[in-house]
Amino acid sequence: MTHDEAAAVAPGWRIWRSDAGRWWATRIRPFTAAAEAAGAARTVDGDDLAELCRAIAEQERLAALAQRP
Repeated sequence: MTHDEAAAVAPGWRIWRSDAGRWWATRIRPFTAAAEAAGAARTVDGDDLAELCRAIAEQERLAALAQRP
């Protein structure tokens, strides 16, 4: 997976690679207070892009669960 592919599957997240080679992403818009209380993190990291995308998906899943009545 390339950087552009990761950005395409994670709209709303800014993705970059650190000097140490680790991948990071931060959500452009903050999560709601309810999502944060449910454990959603605005910044995540991964050893590679696939792991980073899984981390992003998990944060979005937690946020979605927090919005359910």
